[in-house]
Amino acid sequence: MKKFLNEFKEFATKGNVMDLAVGVIIGAAFQSIVNSFVNDLVMPLIGLLTGGVNFNNQFIILKLPDGVTEAEVTSLDKATELGVTTFNYGSFLTAVLNFLIMAFVIFLFVKAVNKMTSGLKHKEEEAPAAPTTKKCEFCQSEISIEATRCPFCTSILAEQPKLDPPTA
Repeated sequence: MKKFLNEFKEFATKGNVMDLAVGVIIGAAFQSIVNSFVNDLVMPLIGLLTGGVNFNNQFIILKLPDGVTEAEVTSLDKATELGVTTFNYGSFLTAVLNFLIMAFVIFLFVKAVNKMTSGLKHKEEEAPAAPTTKKCEFCQSEISIEATRCPFCTSILAEQPKLDPPTA
């Protein structure tokens, strides 16, 4: 049992798990911002364009309980209170809009992070590596840059000035 607990402790304290936990917490907080954006800003504008329709409150009555008339059901809250079975398509449309906005924001975030990291990799790749080989001037074979005699044709090579190593 002690070994199992130590393994779990090691797993739970790894950097990736902690990063994931922080990401989930920030994601949940961000979700509330997106929900507020959709419910408080976007949906009222859509309602204004559609003649004052509140999409969160759009539903179809599927079944009325005994003693309840359709005229009594004036809102989704009232329908829930009276025990009316409803098909809540407005809430579903709002949830789909929330998802699309969240997916778009995540796409933009990932795109920005990829652009930043690829920019760093691109700068690292720009510095050319110091050459380690050269061609023999007589037989054109690839030989070590430090060679003074060609191992293929045994020619003595002209002295070449030493190159300073690149500074990074």
